[in-house]
Amino acid sequence: MMNELKDIKKIAVFRALQLGDMLCAIPAIRALRHAYPSATITLLGLPWAKSFVERFDEYFDGFIHFPGYYGLPEQPFDEQQLEVFFKQVRKEKFDLLLQMQGNGTVVNRLMFQFGANHVAGFYNEESHVNSPLFMKYPENEPEVKRHLLLMQHLRISPSSDHLEFPLTKQDQKDFEALLLPVYPKNYICFHPGSRGRWRQWPPNYFAQIADFCIERGFSAVITGTKEETDITCEVIKCMHHNAIDLSGKTSLGAIAILIKNAFAIVSNSTGVSHIADAFDTPSVVISMDGEPERWGPLNRKLHRVVDWTKNAHFEVVLLETDKLINKYATLKG
Repeated sequence: MMNELKDIKKIAVFRALQLGDMLCAIPAIRALRHAYPSATITLLGLPWAKSFVERFDEYFDGFIHFPGYYGLPEQPFDEQQLEVFFKQVRKEKFDLLLQMQGNGTVVNRLMFQFGANHVAGFYNEESHVNSPLFMKYPENEPEVKRHLLLMQHLRISPSSDHLEFPLTKQDQKDFEALLLPVYPKNYICFHPGSRGRWRQWPPNYFAQIADFCIERGFSAVITGTKEETDITCEVIKCMHHNAIDLSGKTSLGAIAILIKNAFAIVSNSTGVSHIADAFDTPSVVISMDGEPERWGPLNRKLHRVVDWTKNAHFEVVLLETDKLINKYATLKG
């Protein structure tokens, strides 16, 4: 590690984003923990991420809710709450603050108001920081690799680029309470929702793929949050065969176990695709945002990623699903 970062006891990680974004940063956080095994590491993030910190308690020691800022769309901005936040983080007197939010255009100036002894992270042409602890934002790298590059820049050696998703006893209880009529590797999950309608593959296409998988001998399990029930209902309405509808009925941990035990998952490019990646569950991921190289799983043999912005043909997704089933059929049963 750099000489400036040898006596570090308190670290803050700024990443106020959603589940998939957070999971992609875990390999870098894992490397950070290995480099500073005795330091306390605190996540500065969105309200939901308190539970994320509790799940990843091997890497994080604390959580502080970041209340938003101009130009950050993830939550409404409350200027009064930001002042309260400033007082809280300055009181912590962090030795090191890592800006792992993005290219720094919006947040880099903000980082230097947190009162940390050292600030490290990314910059671009608009957010340049004259510090050896900052590196130019690697635009064309996968999200996982991007943050590992930051660790390497700080001379912190990464252990691996594999994602992970720790499971708890409560997750298992939640899963068992569902009383699902399925067996491990005998069903395929379909997750038609995601944040933002523009990132969602049409429900009737999901329905056709689900019917195809049922005809290949699998059960179809439809998943989604309570807010996504309109999408999942549309999928089920378009299907010719019966599916198991779990939309709005599962905790995050139960969904994770469901994905872990599944033969495969078909989804948009969203948080569940990263959970599948963490458990090495084969997947077909439809990328509607034109950034498959950034957000798609790294293992493209296990995970089939279709860039819908360049190849908007239903038959392509059907073919990838068929190939996946044929390749991993020996895992069934």
